[in-house]
Amino acid sequence: MERSNEFSELFWNRHSNPKSGWSRTLVFPVLLYAMYQRRWRVAVAAVVFTVINPVLFAPPADNEAWMTRVVLAERWWTTEHAQPIFDLSYPNVLNVLNIPAAGYAFVAAYRQRPRATVLAGIVSMALKLWYVAALVRRYDAEKTLSPGCLERSSR
Repeated sequence: MERSNEFSELFWNRHSNPKSGWSRTLVFPVLLYAMYQRRWRVAVAAVVFTVINPVLFAPPADNEAWMTRVVLAERWWTTEHAQPIFDLSYPNVLNVLNIPAAGYAFVAAYRQRPRATVLAGIVSMALKLWYVAALVRRYDAEKTLSPGCLERSSR
């Protein structure tokens, strides 16, 4: 169990580098492009990048960057507020709404409908960014109320 905790800590510390988070935001449009253009190697490369991305970057020097706080907030939310996937409370409802938006974006890309692909892709990414922004606001508020309780244990 100790090794599992060490790996988890390493994973989250490295993944919280803003370069990791921002580069992952490009994966969805790349996957839509790959689907639209039938470039399966591009799709496979994007999936491989998604898998290895969280460990590609060194841990950030501090927690000040917004994208660093996104990752820390996601970790905090999933560990402290674990809820069923279809919980419709805010902000989880944004993730639930994102499922059909992303699904439709992929269907539109497969059918090679450019406007629908772009529109659904934008809606999906907007919902994801809205969701993580809500998590960051909650994370920052919690951190303000209880200073030190959310700091990384490995620092």
